[in-house]
Amino acid sequence: MKVCDFFFVFFVIHYRFICIFVGGMEIFPIAHFRSPMRSKFGIPRQSGLVSSLTGSIVFESDFRRMEALRGLDDFDYLWIIWEFSEGRWKKEDGRLMSRPPRLGGNKKMGVFATRSPFRPNNLGLSCVKIDHIEDDPALGPVIHVRGADLMDGTPIYDIKPYVAYADAHEGAKSGFVNKSEWKTLKVEIPEETASLFSDEDLRALMDLLALDPRPHYQNDEERVYGMPFGKYDVRFRVVKNVLKVTGCVVI
Repeated sequence: MKVCDFFFVFFVIHYRFICIFVGGMEIFPIAHFRSPMRSKFGIPRQSGLVSSLTGSIVFESDFRRMEALRGLDDFDYLWIIWEFSEGRWKKEDGRLMSRPPRLGGNKKMGVFATRSPFRPNNLGLSCVKIDHIEDDPALGPVIHVRGADLMDGTPIYDIKPYVAYADAHEGAKSGFVNKSEWKTLKVEIPEETASLFSDEDLRALMDLLALDPRPHYQNDEERVYGMPFGKYDVRFRVVKNVLKVTGCVVI
């Protein structure tokens, strides 16, 4: 049933994205995410998979007031509603099926039964752990978090506290996720490459690589991949179940 016709106006002002839906609603970023993950390649496929990965939520100027976060420091986790800004679903394609990495990238499932980034409204939902909240002199309130699956620069449209009694459902079925094993890789990083990173960043990098950032339909042992992390492009190969870092290039 068609309820109403509407159109949208899309503005890009520096780094801000403003969408005004005539006859619908207005939605705009309240913040952007900051992370060492500078590309969608290598991003964890779910939040919480790499708890060692740190990032921060930096608010837009209109929302840089500590009063907006009053009480948030009493919570451990946060829901983030954000935009898949690097991948857009196209209505003309009519694609409503996805190939979940959990199933090896070969089996199709309905888009609304997956967490695919290619979906009609390009919205993501992630649960992250609050590390600490800072009142930065230049940026105002900054929420530092762990375990996010967002790349650097991701627009954030809303945040909400995680409430255990309502948001956690013990024993809930998780469909194909429960039926397929997630295998990790052994990671080998040469000492000279490891020395380029702080202890915290090195741990996060190793945890990310262990998840196997390659597309799951690729298994070429001779191919060298590159994953942007911080100021480096980390180069690696995967031989059987071992990921071997071959070096880093400054981006």
